[in-house]
Amino acid sequence: MTTFTELGVPAALTKTLAALGITTPFPIQAATLPDSLAGRDVLGRGRTGSGKTYAFALPLLARLATSRRPRRPGRPRALILAPTRELAGQIDAALAPLAAALGLRTLVVFGGVGATPQIKGLAAGVDVLVACPGRLDDHLRSGHASLDAVEITVLDEADHMADLGFLPVVRRLLEQTPRDGQRMLFSATLDNGVDVLVKRFMHRPVTHAVDAVDEAPVEMSHHVLHVRGDDRFGVLVDLLAAPGRSVVFTRTKRRAKVLTRQLVAAGVPAVELHGNLAQNARNRNLAAFSDGSAETLVATDIAARGIHVDDVALVIHADPPVEHKAYVHRSGRTARAGAQGTVVTLMTDDQQAEVRDLTRKAGVRPKTSRTRPGDPLLAQLAPGERRFVSAPAAAAAPAPAARSGARPGRSRGRVAAPPDAAGQGSRARGRNAGHATDPAAATDRTRRGGGQPRTRSAPAATSGGGQARTRSAPAATSGGTGAAAFSASNRAGGRRRGGR
Repeated sequence: MTTFTELGVPAALTKTLAALGITTPFPIQAATLPDSLAGRDVLGRGRTGSGKTYAFALPLLARLATSRRPRRPGRPRALILAPTRELAGQIDAALAPLAAALGLRTLVVFGGVGATPQIKGLAAGVDVLVACPGRLDDHLRSGHASLDAVEITVLDEADHMADLGFLPVVRRLLEQTPRDGQRMLFSATLDNGVDVLVKRFMHRPVTHAVDAVDEAPVEMSHHVLHVRGDDRFGVLVDLLAAPGRSVVFTRTKRRAKVLTRQLVAAGVPAVELHGNLAQNARNRNLAAFSDGSAETLVATDIAARGIHVDDVALVIHADPPVEHKAYVHRSGRTARAGAQGTVVTLMTDDQQAEVRDLTRKAGVRPKTSRTRPGDPLLAQLAPGERRFVSAPAAAAAPAPAARSGARPGRSRGRVAAPPDAAGQGSRARGRNAGHATDPAAATDRTRRGGGQPRTRSAPAATSGGGQARTRSAPAATSGGTGAAAFSASNRAGGRRRGGR
């Protein structure tokens, strides 16, 4: 079996990787590292979750360690461009321990937050700059940064940058990097203008493709649940009340917001991720999802390519996506790095042709089943005891014990959250972070003057106490208010496109 050392990765990096529990290269890493470490331009094609971050991080850091050029204020030595704030942050987090082992400094730059700390970081000098295109463009225009010292440039998720309309600013940024620098581009596809970037900025790139471009990985099991409109919400709650992390996708921001509140009211701790959240709210919700405070993340397609959280067992397409590539990338939140995962698509009668065409183009053959809340099939797809948490509103103002007859020392309407994937009991947040609704841009914008937006902060999270309460099914599964609202929201917004 090939090792990182045999591929030419420096000893300091392999030692750090081993300390992180990473000893065996993934296919995309084994394929690209010999060429990238040799200084060639590399074009890597592979699905999300295939290990691309280390495929470009290792040769980038190895090159900087070898060249030993000094850090200079405002002039980074390496540049990594990413389409979303979440992805940029995760790349920087993956780089940090490796860079520290070599004495290199990294900085992450994106919009939606104050520019002053980023300006100070640039002025202090940085070896590796991880950036979203719009905010970096702002810093360049204002004179706080220059790309004339960049030795190696990486474009990650280049096709997603194209989908978000970033290609013009990406071209402008690349034109400011030295022509003789090494460049690496990683993308699932070469359409939507990505091929223009390859032809314009890459010199005889070596191409490596380790996965079929638009096919879902074999580690996933795919299921389509054919449900009645008024059963959709009950089936969703049944699946999400099982232990383990789950990601639920909707087509619009409003649907994500409404569905999150309905799930919390039904006893399923959930947080939301979409373009109407300010960066601090997005960070808070992702942290709650990562640490198990809320095991359900309700998201628009912004999360399909922008985040990575370990141990996501279940992905649910509450709204079938508009096109098949979105299905593949959404589904890629589970079954990452060789792990197993389950993908479920909820389908009503009027969506049959749409879902059939979608899965065919995605290269998957899902098992289709008619189901209703309480069906034993749901326990097979999401195994484990169903656990529900009382809605935050019930805990807002408990009646005094003397008037309600409650026994002293007993909390009413406040219970502990379900245990997370590691089996640790995490507390439900009394005022759930998923209710943050600060208006802000979904991704880093290509406009100028990317200062901190004026937002209204979300309420601080609080903890609930008491004992966990379990029951076979929540009230929402019987077609009550939550189910009706969910179905109505689906009819009103399920066919709208966009909504990142």
